[in-house]
Amino acid sequence: MIYNREAEQSVIGTILYEGTLMKDATLMADHFADPRHQLIYRAMQKVYKAEAPVNLVSVTTELNDKITSVGGVSYLADLAGSVPTTQAFKHDQRLVLEAFRNRKGKEQAIRYIENPSNESLEELLQSLEVYRGMTDKEAPSTYDTLMEIAHEMVQPRESSMSGYSTGYPDLDQMTGGSQKGDLMILAGRPSMGKTAFALNLAAHHCKGGGEVHLFSLEMGHKELLKRLISCEAEVDGQKWRSMKFSNDDYERAMTAIGVMAEWNMFIHERESTVADIRAAIRQAVHNNGEERPLVIIDYLQLMTSTTRFERRDLEVGAMTRELKLLARELEVPILLLSQLSRGVEQRQDKRPVMSDLRESGSIEQDADVIGFLYREDYYNWKTEDQDRVEFLLSKQRNGPVGMVGLKFMKAYGKFTGV
Repeated sequence: MIYNREAEQSVIGTILYEGTLMKDATLMADHFADPRHQLIYRAMQKVYKAEAPVNLVSVTTELNDKITSVGGVSYLADLAGSVPTTQAFKHDQRLVLEAFRNRKGKEQAIRYIENPSNESLEELLQSLEVYRGMTDKEAPSTYDTLMEIAHEMVQPRESSMSGYSTGYPDLDQMTGGSQKGDLMILAGRPSMGKTAFALNLAAHHCKGGGEVHLFSLEMGHKELLKRLISCEAEVDGQKWRSMKFSNDDYERAMTAIGVMAEWNMFIHERESTVADIRAAIRQAVHNNGEERPLVIIDYLQLMTSTTRFERRDLEVGAMTRELKLLARELEVPILLLSQLSRGVEQRQDKRPVMSDLRESGSIEQDADVIGFLYREDYYNWKTEDQDRVEFLLSKQRNGPVGMVGLKFMKAYGKFTGV
């Protein structure tokens, strides 16, 4: 519906009937489709701003010579007299706003159809995002939020964490799990194990009954699933090249495939722009909002924006800000994988720091959690700790930082606790 005449009349009639409700009005005059209702609502706003009572007399006086163009005093009186109760006021405001959003979305879509181009398409998508984000939902009061916190403290939890378990107790102890609304960065040099670690997190989340949406900009759907099978069945990943599996490999792989077929895991490989990823996440959360979704994007440097920027760091900054706002709005954790610059290779101690992140300024600012993977055997193949991995938690907005030791079974792409 792009014009809800009854809802507009109800909103104005309710305010005329009970003028004190003007303080709860969240609409703007432009939200009304009927020009008459726009004039009446602006008059109401002026009366309210002047701290005068909003009623039939004051609004009629404010309209002055415009009263005829809105239908006369009789029209206003009919609106006020047709309201049996004020209980539907907030609901009717929402209906007016929804019609406004639909109306504006249609107008923007028509502009794109009349002049299709990459620029007009991006303008359309951005406009739709703005209209989608418009809401008349009230911010929770301090009292309500305090009561919610108290309820969470006394209500027994299935686990002792506030977030989703990563599957690694030492890491969970430091972070409390993957928190809803957080943008988390997992970074490392190429072949350090970023994708493998992300797949391990995804597998554990699915095993716990959660839903995973993995956006892979580097590897294909089948290749990722083969790596997951190797991890779950402990089958050497190199055997996928020769396809020479032992009977034991075959049995374990078939068992793993049977279990994985029940997982709520969705791999997206066509989305490469922020707009595409954002739309897919929104749709997933809308369709399956109760499935505890975890979003993984592999990886940042392969993402693009349909908006043109003078420098790559500005483009990256815009993308990470959008992802952070999306995580917070939808209350989902987003794990974003990122490459490191070559600067780390020039130091004697090659453990990464936040300044090693490519286009690091915006990433450091927008991320709630930043973790790095470091393997000594990556640089020194003679080291005794061939399987040891250090997970370096370098930033955590609401918690401590430090190092968590892990073991990496490279043949299977499997991470375990030390």
